[in-house]
Amino acid sequence: MPNPFAARRAAFRALHAEGCFALPNPWDAGSAKRLAKLGFKALASTSAGAAWALGKDDGQITRDEAIAHLRMLCAGTDLPVNADFEDGFAETPEGVVENVALAVEAGVAGLSIEDWSGQALYDLPVAVERLRAARAAIDATGQDVLLIGRTEGYLRGMKDLAPTLERLRAYAAAGADCLYAPGVSDPDEIEAIVQAVAPKPVNVLLWGPEMSVETLGALGVRRVSTGGALAAAAWAGFDAAARRLAEEGRLMPRA
Repeated sequence: MPNPFAARRAAFRALHAEGCFALPNPWDAGSAKRLAKLGFKALASTSAGAAWALGKDDGQITRDEAIAHLRMLCAGTDLPVNADFEDGFAETPEGVVENVALAVEAGVAGLSIEDWSGQALYDLPVAVERLRAARAAIDATGQDVLLIGRTEGYLRGMKDLAPTLERLRAYAAAGADCLYAPGVSDPDEIEAIVQAVAPKPVNVLLWGPEMSVETLGALGVRRVSTGGALAAAAWAGFDAAARRLAEEGRLMPRA
């Protein structure tokens, strides 16, 4: 039986070959379909958006909830889906292998493994071992799924470029196809990251209105994601409408 996700995976890899593309992050099938209608070429899940939709905080969803979420997104759109797979939902490399295989089975075209344990960054040798485990798990499936090596230092307040570059280089050597350090916003630092891991592609998180896909592409960035920003915007609109209903007994005018 033909693999229904093979064409999506090939298209996703091709997007990383040149240029710069937007990779928005839906949080359910409805938002995925709306993004597809707007012409985006690929999507990525958001751990924050998935958690909020379940009434949880970011980082609180379980492995099984994450897999169910990925299945839902992959079934809800014909576009390639990149998985925000947190730390692999496992404490050991063996657990990472098992869980990555489940994510591939769910239909993803790409998958990120971050180096944040929930309390601290994993020591670099441990983080590298975990990336290698994810690489081995993907390769064992025989599927063309991209592995994204992600370091969380900047996002967790440790804004030091040198160790970030060290980690990203190590993750590239461990088999990551694409590198990602969310929270980096300085153009010079972004350019340094691009140069440090070249020719492998770099993902950057849109971090404020002054950043754009066009300006990041000029720095050599290959893909630009939104994280939980779209989900946060949707919930902000919901909160505003619900607050007006609670306080005034009326809704805002329909668009």
